[in-house]
Amino acid sequence: MANEEQLKIIEQGVDAWNKWRHANPMLQPDLSRADLRGAHLSGANLSGADLSGANLRKARLFKANLSGANLRKADLFKALLFEANLSGADLSGANLSGAKLSKADLSEANLSGAIMPDGTQHE
Repeated sequence: MANEEQLKIIEQGVDAWNKWRHANPMLQPDLSRADLRGAHLSGANLSGADLSGANLRKARLFKANLSGANLRKADLFKALLFEANLSGADLSGANLSGAKLSKADLSEANLSGAIMPDGTQHE
């Protein structure tokens, strides 16, 4: 379950979130199962964050840093992930149908069982 304090910070916007991340570099954010539908998170530093089971439907994540993030079974339906850094992220079982991944870095990402943007399931 998401850390309520951290959820309140991210709801204040990307500037507040990134400032908090900069001040707390050793903390691993817990936003698991958070409802972030339609959130404007472009440029957010979500590296290493636990976003497992999070609802990120139609979220705007342009140039967001999601490297090493846990996105297992996250719902990223129609999320905008242009130029997002998803390197080393765990996207196993995630719903990426309709997501826009143009120029996104998916190097070393775990996509096993993920539903891809075209609706097919990754093996």
